[in-house]
Amino acid sequence: MSDIDDSKMPLLDHLIELRSRLLWSFLALAIAFGVCFYFAKPIFAVLVQPLLAAGQGKIIYTDIFEAFFVEVKVAFFSATMVAFPVFATQLWRFVAPGLYRNEKRAFLPFLLMTPVLFTLGASMAYFVAMPVALSFLLGFQGDVGGVTQEALPGVGNYLSFVTTFIFGFGVAFLLPVLLMLLERAGIVTRDQLIAGRRYAIVGAFAIAAVLTPPDVVSQLLLAIPLCLLYELAIIAIWFTQRRRNKQDQSAEAAV
Repeated sequence: MSDIDDSKMPLLDHLIELRSRLLWSFLALAIAFGVCFYFAKPIFAVLVQPLLAAGQGKIIYTDIFEAFFVEVKVAFFSATMVAFPVFATQLWRFVAPGLYRNEKRAFLPFLLMTPVLFTLGASMAYFVAMPVALSFLLGFQGDVGGVTQEALPGVGNYLSFVTTFIFGFGVAFLLPVLLMLLERAGIVTRDQLIAGRRYAIVGAFAIAAVLTPPDVVSQLLLAIPLCLLYELAIIAIWFTQRRRNKQDQSAEAAV
């Protein structure tokens, strides 16, 4: 009976540790949500700048609760971004004790690259993709057969547009990290990635079709960077393989 209880102790310890990490993550999210909800209007004011730059100075809401729920969504979206470093830290502290020293050295750079690449993707969405897409989509305003066609975007609709762009581009820019982790784990090789380049291009356009609005301009703005990031991952894998080979040769020479 004692042996059975002892065998269950490691699992119980892991569950307690997992609960602790999740509680810290949820606490960070709750605090960030409270702060972001207080500043929801200024945050949304930043998010509407691409719309304003595209020449649209008016945004409406038709549902009486829509404006309130938009502020809640803005706060939650912002809180998720703000609390992400805490999520990543708690994940690292949960996983790190079970990793060997060389595995920690291999995994930590990828973890540190994740927020950087996500921020780069989100910045590209905000400063490049959204202004271009909005200028194109709002260009359909004007006289149509003697009838004035005017765009009156709703706050909820626009927020969905913004978050889709920012989240879609942010996640898409994590592609090099994902491919390098898969290669590091031995699931794929650099040669396989090179051979599957044509399928990757098709996949990039499929992902762009899912993560962006259904217009060609928006899809191209995401699909083209995805293809470039795929090539960047192949180049980065070549450098990491070269470094590992040198380390292996040095280890063999030392023996």
